[in-house]
Amino acid sequence: MAGEIEHDPQTSLLAAPFSERNVVYSDIGKKGTKWSAVAHIITGVIGAGVLSLAWSIAELGWIAGPLAILFCAAVTLFATSILCDCYKSPHSALGPTINHSLLEAARFYFGKKWTWVCGLLQYVSFYGTGIAYIITSATSMREIQRSNCYRKGANADCQTGKNIFMLIFGIIQIVTSQIPDFHNMTWLSVVAALMSFCYSFIGLALGFSKVIDNRRIKGSIVGVPAKSAAQKIWLVFQALGDIAFAYPYSIILLEIQDTLKSPPPENQTMKKASMSAIVITTFFYLCCSGFGYAAFGNDTPGNLLTGFYEPFWLVDFANACIVLHLVGGYQVYSQPVFAFVEKKLTQKFPENKFLNKFYAIKLPVLPAFQLNFFRLCFRTFYVMSTTAIAMAFPYFNQVLGILGALNFWPMTIYFPVEMYIVQRKIGAWTKKWLLLEGFSMICLLVSVVGLIGSIEGIISAKLAKM
Repeated sequence: MAGEIEHDPQTSLLAAPFSERNVVYSDIGKKGTKWSAVAHIITGVIGAGVLSLAWSIAELGWIAGPLAILFCAAVTLFATSILCDCYKSPHSALGPTINHSLLEAARFYFGKKWTWVCGLLQYVSFYGTGIAYIITSATSMREIQRSNCYRKGANADCQTGKNIFMLIFGIIQIVTSQIPDFHNMTWLSVVAALMSFCYSFIGLALGFSKVIDNRRIKGSIVGVPAKSAAQKIWLVFQALGDIAFAYPYSIILLEIQDTLKSPPPENQTMKKASMSAIVITTFFYLCCSGFGYAAFGNDTPGNLLTGFYEPFWLVDFANACIVLHLVGGYQVYSQPVFAFVEKKLTQKFPENKFLNKFYAIKLPVLPAFQLNFFRLCFRTFYVMSTTAIAMAFPYFNQVLGILGALNFWPMTIYFPVEMYIVQRKIGAWTKKWLLLEGFSMICLLVSVVGLIGSIEGIISAKLAKM
């Protein structure tokens, strides 16, 4: 049965003026805890990035590689810690103004002039991460198909492209994208976080097992040799971009913090959640990347799990866990885009039935849900567009490097640092101001070299196919 609903509480809330929404929204739908926040963070962080880290270590070597991972972990922890304090303004715990997203925080601290810059970078990052997750999921699904094919014998035709698997993942996302909003996603994030633990443990165990079988630790201090010094520089830059992609989640931090109940103050809970999540992810990153490089040495694959074929069932299970995890991870990065577009349009056209009318749908066995035709059309088109771009540029390490470089400095470092300076009224050229700005400039340099190396990698890969 389906019937018209005059208005939807979520839609009415999103249509409310900004000042009213700050008051109303803070009182409803906030049931999150430290551990639900940890689940959201791990879902958003441990994903495509962990699979490329062994290759990154291989390019950087045994000393620079682990140090680069620890550097990104420390930078991310510091940046997210100061961003947590910007959730409420002017006081970090008492408010009264609540910034529900990074975009709202930019509007509050910098005014409308810089809001469009922050918004553009943020939503390009969300969009790009969705593309990367489609490529990663397709790679894992193809590896499952290949491992099953190889068991049929040496004469079996096991050459299957990624496109069919990208289409399958896209169809799955069209369905899951109908989840109303971030507040209805805790169950999906918990499942996805559990999957990330599964394949991280498996990758770690397979790497450790291969090291034991080899009876030696492969690799070197300087990493994989290249044909020329220039090529080595490009690969090192690309590796830094891949490591940068593996950590930052500042673009979704305030959305996650907005799900937390209080007391205690949300910034305190979020800082504890960030600390726990980063410690957990850093442990897995170092173990997976280290054992991966130790196992394969100069032959370390771009995607760690593509280097293993036995035991078949365990490798298949690990790849299946990746796919399940990225189903949730894609939504973690897509839901803020959905919310932004739908909020803006419902505010601008409050009387438009296509935008605002919801229908109650009840199917057998399944719980009732609300259908909105604009939501259905827009979110379907969004998923289709990310899938099409992934099919056009299916370069795993290079795409991750570009996204990592684009995210790392502007979204993870620059905006949080500048917001913190404004909130705490830190004077220009003071000791604290110089330290914060110097920290920002160092991270900018890392982003620039990562972006250059990754763009060169995509150009080279495209030219090689022509």
